[in-house]
Amino acid sequence: MQQVHVQKSDLTKADVVERDDGALAEGAVRLAIESFSVTANNVTYAVVGDGFGYWNFFPAPEGRGIVPMWGHARVIQSNHPEFAEGERVYGYLPMASHLDVVPGKVSAGGFVDMAEHRQPMSPIYNQYSRLAADPEHDPDREGERMLFGPLFRTGFLIEYFMRAEDWFGAQQMILTSASSKTAMGLASVAKRRSPNVKRVGLTSPGNVEFVKASGLYDDVLAYDAVGNLAAVPSVTVDFAGNAKLLGALHHHFGDDLKYSCLVGATHIEERGGGMGAGGDLPGPTPTLFFAPDHAVALFKEQGYEKAGAMVAESWRGFLEDAGGSIAIERRSGLEAARDTFVEMVGGSVDPAKGIVIEP
Repeated sequence: MQQVHVQKSDLTKADVVERDDGALAEGAVRLAIESFSVTANNVTYAVVGDGFGYWNFFPAPEGRGIVPMWGHARVIQSNHPEFAEGERVYGYLPMASHLDVVPGKVSAGGFVDMAEHRQPMSPIYNQYSRLAADPEHDPDREGERMLFGPLFRTGFLIEYFMRAEDWFGAQQMILTSASSKTAMGLASVAKRRSPNVKRVGLTSPGNVEFVKASGLYDDVLAYDAVGNLAAVPSVTVDFAGNAKLLGALHHHFGDDLKYSCLVGATHIEERGGGMGAGGDLPGPTPTLFFAPDHAVALFKEQGYEKAGAMVAESWRGFLEDAGGSIAIERRSGLEAARDTFVEMVGGSVDPAKGIVIEP
């Protein structure tokens, strides 16, 4: 099999390597990876990989890592009585050609990978959907699901959290990196579930028209126009990880900033000393939003079926709002996966383009 190994100390250095498949363990299933998307979300997995355990899902040699992806795979060998060759699944996959999983908690709709090394990590990432009985699966929208699905869910969870806190008394939400897929997902859910909260998108000058055309925001400004933001009670949701920008927002709003939420890092070259903007900031302390913990809380509060229905309803709304805003480009081979990931790290991918890799 083939895998893409990324150098942890320099994410722009990556190689496609050959590995021995090895014998399939008892009770295990071997998957051939059919497709996965490469987005800024995958860059975030790599940037915070050591701190949040993202490198641990798919082990690699010391100093190297395999970046997790979301996508589709097909069973090509099975030592498990409930899985036959040819079945298709959706879930968390390595940037590779194959993956062995050890299915547990098997149902018609899915299973959990019980591989020992994966158990310390969040269970959200170990769950796989069996497409034959998956209510979210649409054969015609597989590309959109890979590109937007996990990012959309993060946006859904942010809105759910903010609404549960009555938006901390804010009248508007400021979203940085407003062209990112997670920001667009959040904007769509907020538009439908919290229409009284104004949605303001911040983006680079070159992306302003794209973000405006999405119709998801009440107002769109370039990053250098922070000073033009209305000085009213606000929350910020920072997807960019740009320390200078986050500092400018805190200083602009001061006490009017009611909550400062950090999500991901799309501008990794400007992260400064971390996900936030360092110390001595006016207003609230920037707080990292870790989606898996919020997902567990959602399912605990609402129950699995109700929570799933809530997400599915908002997902359909998002596809209506923005499903056509991204042109899907398919690229073949793991060399293309490696090159695309390096492009993502450099921030040089058009936000209007969604890239799907078919290994």
